[in-house]
Amino acid sequence: MATRVGRARWSTRLAAGVAAAVALALTGCSGSAAEQSGKEFTYWSMWKSGEPQQKVLADAIADFEQQHNVKIKVQWQGRTNLQKLVPALNTNDVPDLVDGPYLKMYPALAATKQALGLGEAYATQVDGKPAGELIPAKLLQNINIKYPDGQPWMLPYQIQSDAVWFNAAKHPELKTNPPKTWGEFIALLDRLKAAGETPIAADGDVAGYNAAYFGTMVLRESGPGALMKLASDKSGAAWDDPAVLDAAKKVEQLVKGGYFIKGYQASKFPAQQQKWANNGAALMFMGSWMPTESASYAAAGFEFGSFPFPTTGSQDSQRADVLGFAVPKKAKNAKLAQEFAAFFLGKKYQDASGAEAKMLPIRSDATTAPELADVKATLDNASAYHQQLDGVAFPGYNEKVLSPNDDELFLGKISAEQFVSKMKAAQIAYWKTQN
Repeated sequence: MATRVGRARWSTRLAAGVAAAVALALTGCSGSAAEQSGKEFTYWSMWKSGEPQQKVLADAIADFEQQHNVKIKVQWQGRTNLQKLVPALNTNDVPDLVDGPYLKMYPALAATKQALGLGEAYATQVDGKPAGELIPAKLLQNINIKYPDGQPWMLPYQIQSDAVWFNAAKHPELKTNPPKTWGEFIALLDRLKAAGETPIAADGDVAGYNAAYFGTMVLRESGPGALMKLASDKSGAAWDDPAVLDAAKKVEQLVKGGYFIKGYQASKFPAQQQKWANNGAALMFMGSWMPTESASYAAAGFEFGSFPFPTTGSQDSQRADVLGFAVPKKAKNAKLAQEFAAFFLGKKYQDASGAEAKMLPIRSDATTAPELADVKATLDNASAYHQQLDGVAFPGYNEKVLSPNDDELFLGKISAEQFVSKMKAAQIAYWKTQN
């Protein structure tokens, strides 16, 4: 669509954008916003009070307020913060800073160019380096968080990936010899069933988790960019590709094979995830947040282990999403908000995000929790990367086109052929409504 940010690679233009921001700062600024006492800004956070990552952010906020004599008015809104932001953008009640994952941030702010360029944040010195240099370029090969003029509209502070999770204390063989191919994966599922163990847990009421199976299958079949190309086709003809049907058939194979936990079609998150963490199922395909999200109810002695989603051919890219800060263009205290965003990339807070929150910090030199060692090693050794759903985030597309139809496939209500047919028709109708 016309407002889609171009998908050019990150590395070649980042230096120019940062250099321009530095020059502007040197010529037109007489000191940081934080140096002016009495200042304040508002922050609508995606984290809820009490979450491990919220606690790390709260510590950073307290330090920033004390060091710079400013006040941060934070609202711990949780995952609906960007949903609340969209209508607020048409009012004067707009926060100065928000955070969230790319897949939600793009349609909420960047698609309509309502996010401010963050050149100042990228140029801010953090631990002796410009903040922009602390973001590993290789992880952003397929994520473009810049406007066409080269200005970045998001400052990432966390990486999100995914994996097939298991209890390494119960299945040590999966740690030393995990399945690598689809055939090996199905063989493992059959062995688990034969031994009386439920192979895979899933909470079928979370559309994004359901769609991760088909989306990853497409990327395994055709490589990074394939799902984006598929969803971008206004004619719908791309859905006739045999590789697309093959990806859907593999999802159908899991459903018809009886590999999913009983009752997953009617479960309410996190019911099945809790069963998995208590050894009610052997495996669960989930994001890198799994350890921090399920640790509180995991069985005694549970040891988090993981392996990459199996390959179906020659493609083996790994998911590398970013979660970070953005500043709305209507923000009244944008400069101060950018300073805090850069401040949070300090090693103290990045280490805490890894060690205490058990997340994947954006900085490559930050601490990694033992529970995420497998995921981190997979990312470090990967030759290619992809985003969640390949970065498909056209406004309303996932909610109106992909999720309803994919849910029917994943929950066993329609066949792979019916899914492809319905997706093709729904996609054609969707693009006819877009400018």
